[in-house]
Amino acid sequence: MDPANPASFNHRTELLSTGRRYHFVDQLPANYDAATTKTIVCIHGFPDLWYGWRYQIKPWVELGYRVVVPDMLGYGGTDKPEDAAEYTPRKISNDIAALMDLLHLQKAIVIGHDWGCFMASRFALWHPDRLLSLILLSVPFVPPAKTYTPLEQLVEKVPNWGYQLFFADKSSSAEIERKLPRFMQLIFRDKRKSDVRLENWTRKGGLSTVLRSDDIKLEGTGFLTQQEFDYYVSQFDKSMHAPLNYYRTTLHRFNEERDGPLLPAPRSDLPVLLIVGKSDPTSNQAGLEVTRRFIPQVHIELREGAGHWLMVEHKEYITEIVPQFLRSTSTKDAQTKL
Repeated sequence: MDPANPASFNHRTELLSTGRRYHFVDQLPANYDAATTKTIVCIHGFPDLWYGWRYQIKPWVELGYRVVVPDMLGYGGTDKPEDAAEYTPRKISNDIAALMDLLHLQKAIVIGHDWGCFMASRFALWHPDRLLSLILLSVPFVPPAKTYTPLEQLVEKVPNWGYQLFFADKSSSAEIERKLPRFMQLIFRDKRKSDVRLENWTRKGGLSTVLRSDDIKLEGTGFLTQQEFDYYVSQFDKSMHAPLNYYRTTLHRFNEERDGPLLPAPRSDLPVLLIVGKSDPTSNQAGLEVTRRFIPQVHIELREGAGHWLMVEHKEYITEIVPQFLRSTSTKDAQTKL
């Protein structure tokens, strides 16, 4: 399990009961016992892969956890439907449940980052009895909406989500593919060392301007090594349409949540940890109070000096705090039962 060598992990590809074929990494600890070993299911975001968890997999396995890390729908070796309607939280949640069924896991610790964070939180609403704990990275909890708000209006409220308007336009797929290395440099850049003109790229019109402008320089590979950067570019080459489909589900998401039997918030006895980088421009930190209101038991960590890519920027911190949280909740559970 060498982070520098993707092939050193245990890769599997299986057809799920939902009819979708998923690629995933499945690492068992040395003392694996199907009856007692707890499993961590890691859900990545955009534009990421199972590989986004490369620094956490081995340490968590060495602590005795089974770690399962899928390429989510539309990514890497997993199926890539063309229709955006296939990428709704309910369908993705059903895929996660089906993956757990395939692996004979009744319950698991579920952790998600970025879009994976949103999907993990929705999994807790659609399949509440399948979680042991819920860990959310970078995205505060957003409860199901009672009325539909178009993306344009959401961006007016949260200007740093302006880039989502660009992603929601289908023409963005081909444009990003044409400028893929530049796009990846922008996404994974270290803002402390980048052009000050990139400060507002997340706002409306900012991303397209950066992609089209030769005046704004993007150098280096940011938080990635050159080898990691090359791996990401190879995995997304000519395949941006499917990952971008998540940003084209706004109305689909509202309709399925309006019509479906999901909980308004994670169940009250579920341990929940939320970690947000204080310097993450895409995180709506105003949502922290909403999270506290809907999930009173949540433990929130606002990480000073951290941006969006928590698992890489602050890899040691994430690697350590997750099992610490899990141990603390296990201790509380044991004390409660005494």
